[in-house]
Amino acid sequence: MSLAPDITELMARARADLRMGLPVVLRDGPVAVLAASAETIGPDRLAALKALAPQPVLAITARRAETLKARAYDGDLARIQLPEDAGLAWVRALADPADDLRHPMKGPFLPVRDGPAALHRAALALLKTARLLPAALMAPAAGATDGLTVLDLAAVEPELTRRSHLSPVIHARLPMAVSEAGRLHVFRPDDGGEEHYAVEIGQPDRSAPVLARLHSACFTGDLMGSLKCDCGPQLRAALAQMGTEGAGVLLYLNQEGRGIGLANKMRAYSLQDQGFDTVEANHRLGFEDDERDFRLGADILKTMGFSKVRLLTNNPAKITMMENTGIAVTERVPLKVGETAHNRDYLATKATKSGHLL
Repeated sequence: MSLAPDITELMARARADLRMGLPVVLRDGPVAVLAASAETIGPDRLAALKALAPQPVLAITARRAETLKARAYDGDLARIQLPEDAGLAWVRALADPADDLRHPMKGPFLPVRDGPAALHRAALALLKTARLLPAALMAPAAGATDGLTVLDLAAVEPELTRRSHLSPVIHARLPMAVSEAGRLHVFRPDDGGEEHYAVEIGQPDRSAPVLARLHSACFTGDLMGSLKCDCGPQLRAALAQMGTEGAGVLLYLNQEGRGIGLANKMRAYSLQDQGFDTVEANHRLGFEDDERDFRLGADILKTMGFSKVRLLTNNPAKITMMENTGIAVTERVPLKVGETAHNRDYLATKATKSGHLL
């Protein structure tokens, strides 16, 4: 037995370090590099990083590279050499598209096309899971690893695609407006991430298909009543239908902004104000259309004893995910509510680009 942190705990520590502007060390055999978040690194640490290597690189996703017109020689990412005079403003401008329209010509860039990019790929994936912009400043470690979190690539790579095990923490009675027979279940992931919840209405028969809804957290829509999306109306309509039928399970997954986090979601909203749709905004930030992992919902259902659902959704991807993870979807129950003048274009984009059945 050992008190030392395992790889899951080290990765949680690394995410916290990156969020605070502290570099982490990624190691692949004898090769070790420092990786820092372009979003959170401060001027002093940037100067220290540049002092270690004549030309550190900025790794960005191919989505962001496409916006910047930078060559993504590594396929899914691009590595751009920092000019000698590059300061924090230059780094942030490449990472964050906020001023792209005001200053569209940020090049010319010096892309790196030789050597392996596996460590850069891992750094970008770590930043995404830390809910930071996927832009990593990287330089050879050169022995400067004292006190920094060190991650071995061979251990990190499997963890980046593994969904964290969810453990039930507690459940208790929760009378609600839609049903006095409510119960809230709390599930905690073993990777130190955010907890997820299941709202159980009544006493659903575990041997029959349960009316279920996979709902991703939406602070702006669920809590603030935002008119830019249909999340709040969908949440309330799903709970109301479960209350009317007397049974159901609503899975509330903390995957804000299609899995990119609230801060990046607000960045996407700002880009939408510039004229981009929701998918284009995500791409300009360096993310995919949807970064969520709906398998978490299937795991919760199985833990609660359910194997069949009548799924309240307009999203065929959720049905496919359920079926692929061993949950039978016996019926798709449409959930068409909440259209406003403010979100009409957003809903149209969900239909045309994300395949939602609206």
